[in-house]
Amino acid sequence: MSITKMPEGFLWGGATAANQYEGGWDEDGRGPSIADILTGGSVSKQRRLTPPAPLPDEFYPNHEATDFYHHYKEDIALFGQMGFKVYRFSISWSRIFPQGDEETPNEKGLEFYDKVLDELEKYGIQPLVTISHYENPLHLSLAYGGWKNRALIDFYLRFARVLFERYKNRIKYWLTFNEINMLTVPFGAVFCAGMLDPADACEQSRYQAMHHQLVASALAVRMAKEINPDFQLGCMLAYHNAYPYTCHPKDIFFAQQYGQIHNSIAGDVHVRGAYPGFAWRYFRDHNIHLEMQPEDAEILRQGTVDFFTISYYSSSCVSLTAADGETTQGNGSENLKNPYLKASAWGWQIDALGLRHVLNEIYDRYQIPIMIVENGLGAVDEIAPDGKVHDDYRIEYMRQHVEQMKEAIDDGVELIGYTCWGCTDLVSASTGEVKKRYGLIFVNKFDDGTGDLSRMPKDSFYWYKKVIATNGEDLA
Repeated sequence: MSITKMPEGFLWGGATAANQYEGGWDEDGRGPSIADILTGGSVSKQRRLTPPAPLPDEFYPNHEATDFYHHYKEDIALFGQMGFKVYRFSISWSRIFPQGDEETPNEKGLEFYDKVLDELEKYGIQPLVTISHYENPLHLSLAYGGWKNRALIDFYLRFARVLFERYKNRIKYWLTFNEINMLTVPFGAVFCAGMLDPADACEQSRYQAMHHQLVASALAVRMAKEINPDFQLGCMLAYHNAYPYTCHPKDIFFAQQYGQIHNSIAGDVHVRGAYPGFAWRYFRDHNIHLEMQPEDAEILRQGTVDFFTISYYSSSCVSLTAADGETTQGNGSENLKNPYLKASAWGWQIDALGLRHVLNEIYDRYQIPIMIVENGLGAVDEIAPDGKVHDDYRIEYMRQHVEQMKEAIDDGVELIGYTCWGCTDLVSASTGEVKKRYGLIFVNKFDDGTGDLSRMPKDSFYWYKKVIATNGEDLA
């Protein structure tokens, strides 16, 4: 059992994303994003895209979400009450550049984030900002086809430069893209790349889009360092932890390949500055032909990141030999169910030990600091007769994962931060529901659009406050 204490200065906090939390979708000059044409959904009902604009008789949960736009002072005060050291959030691209390709930013959009930073500074909370988190401006999808078009690199860099210059003395930690490796699965075509044509769910379009984002990320890293050499730039991957379903050598090797393709292609480019050899073989074997400019290799080499961040919720199994195995859902993908694990109400398998495995795997490969910037349990939370939310199941989920973080640190992993997802209730990206609640703060908002948006701490709020106050020592 680990006896290691969490390092001094460990960055405890929480994480959200503008498109799932912010609301105010058409206020103060903001333009529509791809998230604003996604209808609500559920486990039994798929979310639908309705380009080129929202339809009058449909419900779009992201339009109001849980309304951080009008509740930011109240929410950040609650984060301060929990003792957050860091708060990860994203800046809505279409709030700053409503169409995405303008020359001049929307000042009212920037003023909103000025005020958010004012509140964070009041409580001594460091910002960790994701520049692009699943909400490309809709115009860039309709007019340019999304990230398969190299033109988006320049539009992204214009957006990034505005942020770097405006906040060069207020924000230290930046993430260039959210879960960039989701482009290795069909889920990522819309969410990551804003590609609305169903044909673009193919591997050719997805890997081309990912290449453009990797180039954009590298150029943004270099730009950021020129503006402020003290900036710290990180990548962010949805870590796909897949075990072999059997000990058959084919399954063992397939699981290794699965991790290489879904994790290490993007990770290696971000950290090592080049595509690994197995990526080129995969591209050749799958008839994927990346269009690259002669300068791209040098851009990638010079634009490597300072730290590595991940989302980690669950694990799964993969196989070439077990064709009839039961499947289950996960973060952006569906794989074989592990018979040794319990699962959430949405089928995501709970595997805290897997987090230790993942942290060791990443650190063995890259030897740079790591943050866990998404980890949490989506569950149906109900208000009890005493008027409170008793989410012991969430506390247990988080407790197990923090224990494994401590074990990984004892293993020698340089883990520097943890931001639970979502520190307050918001809209689930995968199903478009508020019912799938992740927060430590209950928001009175429901999937039929009702609710007064009032806030109330859950039991997990007080547990996490104690964990932060003791730097991870008191997990009871």
